[in-house]
Parts: sequence; C-alpha cells; structure tokens
Amino acid sequence: MMHRKTAQALAVAALAALPMFASAQLTANVALTSNYKFRGQDQDSSKSKAVKPAIQGGFDYAFGETGWYVGNWNSSVDWLPGNSIESDLYGGYKFSAGGIGWDLGALTYIYPGNKNGNTTELYAAGSYGPLTLKYSHTISKDYFGWAGENSGSGLKGQNTGYLNLGFAQEVAPSLTLKANIGYTRFASDIKDLGVPNYVDYAVGVSYDFGSGVALYGGVQGANKKAFFGDVNKARAIVTLSKTL
Repeated sequence: MMHRKTAQALAVAALAALPMFASAQLTANVALTSNYKFRGQDQDSSKSKAVKPAIQGGFDYAFGETGWYVGNWNSSVDWLPGNSIESDLYGGYKFSAGGIGWDLGALTYIYPGNKNGNTTELYAAGSYGPLTLKYSHTISKDYFGWAGENSGSGLKGQNTGYLNLGFAQEVAPSLTLKANIGYTRFASDIKDLGVPNYVDYAVGVSYDFGSGVALYGGVQGANKKAFFGDVNKARAIVTLSKTL
C-alpha cells in the first residue's frame, strides 16, 4: 500500500506540473439509455425485452494543445456471470494532416467481476467533413471472451478487427443526423467455433438542448442472429446525456 506521505508528494508534484498545460481541459459526461448496444449487440443478455436501461458516464482529459488525451468511460452491463460493470480506459493522440483529422490510441475494456471479458485494442481513425473511418485491432489474447482463452480453451481471439464508418451532420438548428455501419472480422480461432463475421448498423438523430444536455433517438442492430440469443436484434434506442 502506498504511504500517505508518498501519495501527498505525488499529488503536489502533479499540481505543480499543471501550469505546463494551462489550456488543459477536463470534461465529464453522464447518460441514461434505454439499451446499451456495443457493435450492434445488446450488453444486457439477461432480458429478452427491448428496454434494458443502462446508466453510463466518464471523463476525458485533454493535455492542452498537445493533442494527447486520456479518458475513462463506464456502463452498467449484464452479459458476464459475476459482473455488472464495464469500465473502459483509453488514451491517444489527435492531430491534423493532409486535411484529415487523425486519432490514434489504445483502449482497454475492463470487467471487474469477470476478467474473461477483458479486451485491449489499438485504434486509428480519420475524419473528413461529416465522415469518420475507424479501425480497431485486438491485441489482447482474447476478444471479449469469445475464444474462451482465459478458461483454458487454448484458442485465441487476438487479431480480431473492427472497421466502422460514421456520419454526423447537423441538418437543422441543434439537430444532428447520425449514422454508423461497422464490420467485425473475428480471429480464425473464433470463426472455427462457428461464429460468423457480421455487420452492425445505427441510424438516428440527436437534439442539443444546450448546456451540455442532448437527447438521442435511433435504431441499432446487426445482420446476423447471435448463437446465444437475439442480442443482435434491431432495437429502438433513446439516450439522454449531459456533458459537464
């Protein structure tokens, strides 16, 4: 355990370094959604109904004009035995080159009650106008437990890839049209289990009420029926969020 004096010294040192990032920015967010879908799949598989509320929130810290950032995001989930929380840690670097906004980073998905779901990815994204193309590549040994590596299956989920094309455009004052289409390509060991690659999609609108409050309504789903239920089924989703 860290000694209290050591912790105090580290805190003082961190505060002393803050002037180096005078324009650094810390933002926080909180949201309530009728159904949390990740890459087209319900993250609450304990219920068959469409409404599966989830509470979500996190923070982002940008290191001034350097382009570097770190963040954390969390959500209630229910698809892993013994676990009810997803906690994401990420960090990266944003910059512009060739008229494109680039974003390079790493993200770890952590499930405190069940490590079998823990997954780490590297990602790269490019944005041009209303379009953003992003690719995420799994570097952890397993991909959300699909291969069962932590359970001793001897199979790997590493090198699973996810490609996503997103569109966001304001179509009226405070009203933004959003659409996404993604493709999951599983590692060979996962495909050998009979799990097919699949396409997910989302389309909806977001209304900005001002003061950081926004309301989203849309449809999200995926094209393949999951072998463990109907989590890929298209759902109407409503999300109320607040940025602080």
